[in-house]
Amino acid sequence: MDKNFVIRGVKMLKASGEIVMGNIYVSGDKISKISTDEPQNTKIIDAKNKFATPGLINAHTHASMTLLRSYSDDKALMDWLQKDIWPIEDKMTRKDIYFGAALAAIEMIRGGTTAFADMYGPCMDEVAKVVDESGLRGSLSQGLISFADGEKKLARNIELYKNFHGAADGRITVMFGPHAIYTCPPDYLKRVAFEAEKLGAEIHMHMNETKSEINDCIKNYGKRPFEVVNETGLLDLGMLAAHCVWLSDAEIDIINKKNVRVAHNPGSNMKLASGICPVTKLLAKGVNVAIGTDGASSNNNLDMLEEMRLAALLAKVDTLDPLAIPAAQAIQMATENGAEALDLKKIGKLEEGYKADIVLWDMRGADWQPNYNPASLLVYSANSSAADTVIVNGKILMENRELKTLDEEKILAEFTDCANRLTKA
Repeated sequence: MDKNFVIRGVKMLKASGEIVMGNIYVSGDKISKISTDEPQNTKIIDAKNKFATPGLINAHTHASMTLLRSYSDDKALMDWLQKDIWPIEDKMTRKDIYFGAALAAIEMIRGGTTAFADMYGPCMDEVAKVVDESGLRGSLSQGLISFADGEKKLARNIELYKNFHGAADGRITVMFGPHAIYTCPPDYLKRVAFEAEKLGAEIHMHMNETKSEINDCIKNYGKRPFEVVNETGLLDLGMLAAHCVWLSDAEIDIINKKNVRVAHNPGSNMKLASGICPVTKLLAKGVNVAIGTDGASSNNNLDMLEEMRLAALLAKVDTLDPLAIPAAQAIQMATENGAEALDLKKIGKLEEGYKADIVLWDMRGADWQPNYNPASLLVYSANSSAADTVIVNGKILMENRELKTLDEEKILAEFTDCANRLTKA
């Protein structure tokens, strides 16, 4: 189908939280008009019994970690990383990275995700290739760890930025990805800040994920993580900070002052028993909080619908307030807030002039009945398999559950070969 069409007769969620019925006109890569006019002389997608939202945005993941899903579970973060994950990752080839990311792309498209922020390495150019071929949006960064060829990895992040920032019709953007304060000491973070600032690149980093991270940082540097990182210059470049579970009031003030965007990962944080991000406190301060899944070996899926539900429910039980994060706000965190977190312009709303990143959810399932409030049903009731049609940049990536850009059977076969080779004794 050409990139000029109309989605006819659809219930849609507007940025105001209002649900309205109408037609969404797509011209090129943008939403050109939303109206109730009867479409004339144009291609039509019949959206009867569909609910339209902006595409979901996964604000923090490690796409190629699909290769390690279920390989190591029910362990503490550092044991999990150091004893199981990092040794296997050291064996990954370019082919592994590509097919791990390709399977992730299939999972994300099938679940209504249209954009994702990815930190991994090496071979992030293979992830860029997947983004280009799949039609998704990707904000990519090379994972930087100072004690494992830190300068080479920094050089690869520079190369990634130069080769791919703005590529694939603008669907690929590049950040710098220092892993965490416990793998990147301050002097190395200053090097990262220096190189990123020269290119105008922003930062994607794990911050304040566990209590042990905080305690070790205080022991090593006499300050908490955000206080240390603030002195390196990274926060002046624009930061997407993943996790942010254990925050002091002083750190929240730094986050607010420096306009740090937070990627909340409730599923991964619960599974690893890391703790609960103080989402409601951050939102009350005006901090932009988006939602991410983390990698598929610590979540263990890339299901943003499930992650929205967890974000809403976890906030309620954490604050003992059933009004904390209503359904419409959870969707906003996964769409509009996600776009801001990834520094994506004119994305995350169903509004005229915005990019045509749209998901149509099929409301005919039993879990959508009775249909009093589609937004509430999407967050609290629906399954991600309700994603029927997925559009990015005006291009249809999936229609009637049929993938249009990726060969699922071939990718699954190649992926299985990669996973078996990596994890065999």
